[in-house]
This record gives sequence, C-alpha cells and structure tokens, in this order.
Amino acid sequence: MKIIASNFKTNHTRATTAQFIHRIDKFMIDDNITQTVYLFPPSTALDSFETNQNLHIGAQNCHWVKSGSYTGEIGTQQLDEFGIKTILIGHSERRHTMGENQKDIAKKFNYFKALGYRIIYCVGEPLEQKQAGLSSTLGYIQEQFGGIDLTYDGLILAYEPVWAIGTGISCGIDDIATIHKKLAKKTTAPILYGGSVKQDNIKEIINIPNVDGALIGTASWVADDFVNIIKFCN
Repeated sequence: MKIIASNFKTNHTRATTAQFIHRIDKFMIDDNITQTVYLFPPSTALDSFETNQNLHIGAQNCHWVKSGSYTGEIGTQQLDEFGIKTILIGHSERRHTMGENQKDIAKKFNYFKALGYRIIYCVGEPLEQKQAGLSSTLGYIQEQFGGIDLTYDGLILAYEPVWAIGTGISCGIDDIATIHKKLAKKTTAPILYGGSVKQDNIKEIINIPNVDGALIGTASWVADDFVNIIKFCN
C-alpha cells in the first residue's frame, strides 16, 4: 500500500484548506480508498477536521517546545488543540531557505520522537552534489542522518533531490531506484520520493522498487489533480 502526501507549503487559506480536505475525504470514502494519505496545510489553516481513518493532517513545521516566547513559531500547544500528531521535518526549504542546520533538525526530530509523533523526515542533495557523483550524493545524505534515529517506529523517510523540487525536472528513474535501494539498506521505514512528482509520472515513480509512495508539492495543490494522483496510486 502506497503512502501519498501533499505539502501545501505557503499555499491555501483556512477556507480553501477546509474545502480541499472535505473533497479528498469524501472521495476516499466514496471510492473506498484504503491507502494512507497525509496533508500538510500552512499552520494558519490547521483546524479540528473530521476525516476518515486513512486521511491524516500534519504540521509543516513546529518549534521544539509546548509554548513560550518564540515569535513567529508555533508549539505543540497549538497542535494539541487540533489533535495533530504528524510533522514534516528536514525539508530542503527549511534547510536551505530558512537556515535550519543539522543540529537543530536533529533536536527537533528527537523532541517530536519523544512525543510519539509520526515524522516524515526529508533528505536530499543539491545540484552540485548530484553533479559530483553518486558517492558525493550518498555522503551528503548520510550527513543528514546525523542525530536521527532511523529505527524509530514513527518514521517515514522522504528522498527529495533539492534540484528537482519545484523545477519541473524529475530525477531519472534509474537514479531514484539507486538512491532508494541504498536508503532501504539503512532503515525499514517507508521511503517516499519527492521532487516534481505529477500526474504524468506518478505511476512510473511509485512502481520503482523501494519507493513506498510520494511527497508532492505543486502538483497536489488542486484537489481534483490530487484525487487523480491518489487514483493512480490506489
């Protein structure tokens, strides 16, 4: 059974998020979809959504506190209000745009691990590492495992080559297969692929050995498109 996740990033409002979730939930119930689906709306759109048991709402980010004086952040107090127990950690945009280093990412991971959260943990290499060859890529990814418990029961790993995120350039099938095979030797956790996944390549990607699903950005932001992606994977 494949795992399909949608990362809204900085898109959708509270109103459109509610509409989106209702649309996906109804579709999954009507079509008896039993695969696991995760949605990660922006924090301003989080709410107490009633969904079927296979549709889960997660947080894109949260500080490693319950509450406190951290302007611009949210803590678990805000997530607890809505019963949210799933979080995205280590996304390349948090690493490269927001400046999160591995020490902070590991601290965040272990904070939420201690609370029993489901963690989708992202790893991936920038273009210069890709161009330097496989050994360089694997070495770069290995550094992203620093302080991370790859045996954690609540872990879902997501491989997202940075150069393929939001660019429309998909990683080659052979390249995906190679990296996922290497990652599967490090953990028994499900391993998702992310990076310009869309309707016209999802079938091919999810049929690659050791690919247990997909973490999708841009191509998942329209509910009908995301419905089609789920159908392709079901």
